[in-house]
Amino acid sequence: MVVDLLSEFGATPDAGVVDSGELAVTDDVLVKAFALGPDASIDPHEHADATNVFHVLRGTVTVERDDESETVSAPAVVLNERGRVHGAYNDSDEMAVLTASLCPLPGQ
Repeated sequence: MVVDLLSEFGATPDAGVVDSGELAVTDDVLVKAFALGPDASIDPHEHADATNVFHVLRGTVTVERDDESETVSAPAVVLNERGRVHGAYNDSDEMAVLTASLCPLPGQ
């Protein structure tokens, strides 16, 4: 399956808003797209039983992992190991787009 991210997920969020949608779901993987408007964030969270990988496709985000933060610009890949608290914040004036792949699905 090939997913055209732009046609499948044509989000244009306002400031402070995150639009998201599922791009691919199987028995053992989930891929979601996130469009972060200016000053929007994916709140820090963890997946105890799954690895999460961010693919930063557009713009710049500040990635939080445990007690550390790092600014990452597209194109970039950020590995979030199982059980590691992670999130992302767009502190720019432009929309940022990233995907998050989660595998295996929690409980698998």
